[in-house]
Amino acid sequence: MDQQETAKKIVESVGGTDNINSVYHCVTRLRFDLKDNGKVKQDELKKLDKVMGTNVSGEQFQVIIGNEVSKVFDAMARLYPALKNDSTEKKSSEKKKQNAISNLFEFIAGVFAPILPAIAGAGLLKGLIALLVSVGWLTAGTDTYRIFSAIGDGVFYFLPLLIAVSAARKFGCNPYVAVAVNAALMYPDMGTLLSSGKAVSFIGIPVTAVTYASSVIPILLAIWLMSYVQKGVDRIIPSSLKLLLVPLFTMIIVVPVTLIAIGPLGTLIGSGLSGGINWLISEGGWFAGIVLGGAMALIVMTGMHYALVPVMISNLAKLGFDKFLPLTYISNMGQAGATMGVFFRAKDKKLKSLAFSTSLTALMGVTEPAMYGVNMKYKRPFTAGMIGSAAGGGFSLAFGANAYVLAGNGGIPGLPALIGPTFWYAVGGMLIAFVVATIAAILLGINEDQSGETVQTTSEMNASATESDSSTDSSKEMQEDVNIQATNETILAPMTGRSILLKEVNDPTFGDELMGKGVAFVPVIGELSSPVNGTVLNVFKTKHAMVIRSNDGAELLIHVGINTVKLRGQFFEAHVQAGDVVQAGDKLLSFDLEHIAKEYDITTAMVITNTSDYQTVFPIKLGDITMKEPVLKVEI
Repeated sequence: MDQQETAKKIVESVGGTDNINSVYHCVTRLRFDLKDNGKVKQDELKKLDKVMGTNVSGEQFQVIIGNEVSKVFDAMARLYPALKNDSTEKKSSEKKKQNAISNLFEFIAGVFAPILPAIAGAGLLKGLIALLVSVGWLTAGTDTYRIFSAIGDGVFYFLPLLIAVSAARKFGCNPYVAVAVNAALMYPDMGTLLSSGKAVSFIGIPVTAVTYASSVIPILLAIWLMSYVQKGVDRIIPSSLKLLLVPLFTMIIVVPVTLIAIGPLGTLIGSGLSGGINWLISEGGWFAGIVLGGAMALIVMTGMHYALVPVMISNLAKLGFDKFLPLTYISNMGQAGATMGVFFRAKDKKLKSLAFSTSLTALMGVTEPAMYGVNMKYKRPFTAGMIGSAAGGGFSLAFGANAYVLAGNGGIPGLPALIGPTFWYAVGGMLIAFVVATIAAILLGINEDQSGETVQTTSEMNASATESDSSTDSSKEMQEDVNIQATNETILAPMTGRSILLKEVNDPTFGDELMGKGVAFVPVIGELSSPVNGTVLNVFKTKHAMVIRSNDGAELLIHVGINTVKLRGQFFEAHVQAGDVVQAGDKLLSFDLEHIAKEYDITTAMVITNTSDYQTVFPIKLGDITMKEPVLKVEI
């Protein structure tokens, strides 16, 4: 099947052009904004030989293609030119305005995602402090303890400031004015006034006493109000006075209204949500654990868990614990156990290898490869994972397991978040989920020929894609080049900086070696050179990635940064094009490291996409490295 036929089948499988608001591609995936994800025919997509898998991220539906994604996208654009029109973006915006629930989930995810690293880091530190105190390595009340505690607690005390900045960016208003609004609410004298126990009023209007430190929903509502006030004031203030008067009027309107109405309303909503969920979990006991634990994977897949983030943070800030968080750990263990069951049950060696590796990554808290690469693909393992999670969730809530801080990882590395009086009950629930899911997956079994699906390596997909694409002279040349017999080879570092293991890349596609084995780099100079003598097979239009085949047969995908496809080529300058013959050390790409690093993770992955042609692929130098130093060894 050639690219044009593949593109046509993909469009038909996602519901046709009428269901597509917009589509673009990164280095491995087609990223669709669809009107209705429910119209997608997953089974039809999985039958296509060029489709490696699918994924849903928020409202975005992703079709994973691999190295051929740009060709499939170009074929799609030729077949359906309207998909590239700007009008699709307008349709997308109009649709999102109509879908209030999806907008709510997307908004909450958009606000909390940027600040989660700070929350997770501080939360993990709080867990480690509790661990150190419990084993006697740190004494409560000492200067060291207080300094560590300030690092951990400070983020949560001033959480509204972080939320204000993130929410302001999401709403499109001035983040610094948003901080000023929130600073007024958290000003020490304001806290003293509201907590004095005396009646407080503003120009004769009573003000309800509310504590804004560590709050979540009140500040979200305040910045939502501010976005409208700022835009309204901006429209009526003359241009020459905007700098002074727009912030002034915004603050003197938003702060009093928040004190009088928005703050108390937000506190009431937050208390109602927290109270309702906490009541359900507390009163429901083991039954609530079974239901919520079993359904957790579905909750995460639909994005509904984002709506509970404010509740979890509020519980941790006000109660010092949260009962919902342990269920996320337990769900991860259920998915890990189900994939481990596939490892024991499967006969296909490639599937066994994939199941074992993704089970380990799920144990570390990264479940997407296990869920999308194995469990959902074969259906029965996903059911097994839910069964295990239900069993672990029932045990967890029956004994009142709690999480005491918010860590950024729902796997083994995040265990310090559970340290406290109920630690062993939480761990017991995780173990039960893993073991039960493993046994359930073994008993339920899998149909390895299900829907005509097979486990293919990236190189096999590249080969089949190349063999079927003979529409241009360049593709014919690539087809002939595919017959190069791979040999042992040493590959050079393409950039200067620090080389790291591929698993340290913060992207499952590369970190879990779904595209092949290799090595990654954290560059200090914005220049990429050829790591081999060979031929450039592909330079992506966005210039952030390229594919090279060495003269000795290794096929290398080099991807500069994470999610840098969104830059659409800005800050990148390619010095080669597809078909160019290069020598090791020749300049391939220049990029503005300083500008890119301000918004994106600049970690660069270099993977051998035909890994299956080799017995071993391993880094030979990690740490500080200079361009053209030997860094990777491949052996047949």
